[in-house]
Amino acid sequence: MTEATRRTPGTPSWVSLMVHGLDATQEFYGALFGWEFVPGPQQLGPYVRALLDGKEVAGIGQLPPDRHLPVAWTTYLATDDADEAAETIRCCGGTVAVGPLDAGEAGRLVICSDPVGAVFGVWQAELHHGTATAGPPGTPVWNELLTYETSAVAKFYQTVFRYEAEPVVSADFDYLTLHLDGRPVAALHGLGTALPRDRGAHWMTYFEVADTDGAARLVTELGGQVLRPPREGATGRIAQVADPEGAVFTIVHSADDRD
Repeated sequence: MTEATRRTPGTPSWVSLMVHGLDATQEFYGALFGWEFVPGPQQLGPYVRALLDGKEVAGIGQLPPDRHLPVAWTTYLATDDADEAAETIRCCGGTVAVGPLDAGEAGRLVICSDPVGAVFGVWQAELHHGTATAGPPGTPVWNELLTYETSAVAKFYQTVFRYEAEPVVSADFDYLTLHLDGRPVAALHGLGTALPRDRGAHWMTYFEVADTDGAARLVTELGGQVLRPPREGATGRIAQVADPEGAVFTIVHSADDRD
């Protein structure tokens, strides 16, 4: 279990989701992950923070009725200076869509995209340091960029966040693990033509579950979809699913947690 503290810049520190039906979405994730909800900063409209055993794990906000945007989980990467990060992102070929702006006393945020179009957030923590626990079922445990190929976009993230990149040496597997202070914090996965055209490059959030097969069945019962059925992966048993509004995420029962 990892308690929230001020993170090293570049560390994934928070995930949030903007949806059209806030109440229905809370019901879905509450039933799936056991989350409870409390109000959060309202600068961008109605917004709640999800709690697991009283600790903050994710955020969910409501889109304005006239904003017909794709519904997707957004990974936030930590920074000590959101304004400086936004300028560096622009200089490196990325796009800043929202901010930098203050989220009350919680912190300062930027919503941006990398040169290939993958959306991510940048979070400068003040009172809110981000996800307060990681590891137990219902918590985000990994973040991975799915993109066309890793070499060019890796240079972008390394310049902005000072990552060290460790490639998987394989002729047919384009994968880079991003390290900070000698530990892996995220990854870049190049899928080439296998990248879904309707989504393009995007960050994927992995949520821990106690039973991948059971959680996948529950997703369907709650009105979501199973996009890739449960299977054995490098980190454990995983499945790719979508909530009722179409937000895609991965559920995983980590190999380290198995008896």
